[in-house]
Amino acid sequence: MENILEEVQHPNRPEQKKFFTIKKVLSLAMIAFLLYGVIYSIQTANMGLALFSILFLLLFLGFPIAISLGLASLATIYYFTTDPLPDLAGQVFSGLDSFPLMAIPFFVLAGNIFTSGGVAQRLINLTNVWVGHIPGGLSIAGVISCAIFAAISGSSPATVVAIGSIMIPAMVKHGYDKSYAVGSISTAGSLGILIPPSIPMIVYAVTVEQSVGKLFIAGIVPGIMLMFFLAFVSFVIARRNNYARVEKASYKERFSAFKSAIWSLSLPIVVIGGIYTGVFTPTESAAVAVVLGLVVGFLFHRDLKVKDMPKILVDSAKTTAMLFFIITMAMTFAHIVTLERIPHNIAEVITSWNVNAVVFLIIVNVLLFVAGQFMEPTAIITILAPILFPVAIALGIDPIHFGIIMVVNMEVGMVTPPVGLNLYVASGITKMPLLEVTKATLPWLIAIIIGLILVTYVPAISLWLPNLIYGN
Repeated sequence: MENILEEVQHPNRPEQKKFFTIKKVLSLAMIAFLLYGVIYSIQTANMGLALFSILFLLLFLGFPIAISLGLASLATIYYFTTDPLPDLAGQVFSGLDSFPLMAIPFFVLAGNIFTSGGVAQRLINLTNVWVGHIPGGLSIAGVISCAIFAAISGSSPATVVAIGSIMIPAMVKHGYDKSYAVGSISTAGSLGILIPPSIPMIVYAVTVEQSVGKLFIAGIVPGIMLMFFLAFVSFVIARRNNYARVEKASYKERFSAFKSAIWSLSLPIVVIGGIYTGVFTPTESAAVAVVLGLVVGFLFHRDLKVKDMPKILVDSAKTTAMLFFIITMAMTFAHIVTLERIPHNIAEVITSWNVNAVVFLIIVNVLLFVAGQFMEPTAIITILAPILFPVAIALGIDPIHFGIIMVVNMEVGMVTPPVGLNLYVASGITKMPLLEVTKATLPWLIAIIIGLILVTYVPAISLWLPNLIYGN
């Protein structure tokens, strides 16, 4: 997957060059504006303004997110406070000394094991024989496969790669338009961070001290709802364009596909069921997922080979290191934000405006949409959750509901440029220009936005199931 991302992030097509030229012009304008902000904040001794100005200046200069967070934090502490810089090491360690964060490396490893263990192919075969014969059946099968694989991997890019690399060529072979195939799978892959397990949910829970288990359960109903929305869009477009249908499978073929995929289907049932019944915690469920993945891959599917393990372990270590580096720097950033009482001040200002929850959530969705264009979900949550969370609580918004709103917003960010990772992955595996992939996702993106509005203003969608399981 790293090779795919490296290829698509270095444009060599005219459409991509034009896109990135426009991006550079806008970036230069923002750099000038932010540089003025840094100078002004130093002159006025405004620590909060300096922190955010330096952060976004570094981001627009092309620094990685983690480096930008770290340098902005260090520069602000050094210039505006008398705190010894070595004390930061202790604060960072205290922030990372969290049992729920241990779930992240295990879920990353489990996702890579499942991707290499033949799970995706079996899920696709199962969904194809059940829904492949209806209009847009192959696309609907791809959407459902993405949803099920999301419940195993917890990663949007991994879902796009695992399902898209198989499903997109199959749809094109059966006469589906390539843009239709790419658009449906690219957006359905975003379900990877909403349907549990979900790394952004773990990060949110740790950042604002909420229950990972409740968040996981709360993501199930919104995830299923969005799956149906995406499948409905696929059905409508396919019916309008009269795409060819595959032959209806016999009950024998359906039973055979189910029998072949039963071990793949058991994985999310055991992981989520174990959390629901209290047999193990979400963190322990991540370790269980790794063990189950190895058992199923080696003993039952037999698609996982010993020679695959070094690559799986190295890829998992790289991804985990990247995520923890971002989390570490973001926690340092959040420490300064709290030290400067920025969340408290924002809460006071918004409260003084007499803004109700409806208006506040509109502001939140717009802010997260903009942030999603430039930053990775983990960084957005660790930076903005501590700022927005106190305001949400003051306005009576349920913390679990607010977490799901943030995660669905992260889904939108995964399929919108310029940092929509799913777009880059889809472009890499299909060789389609980035702009064409972006255009292809629009019908399904509209469905996700409609789902976001419903999740935002109908709390029961997120809270019904956790309230049923855990009680009010």
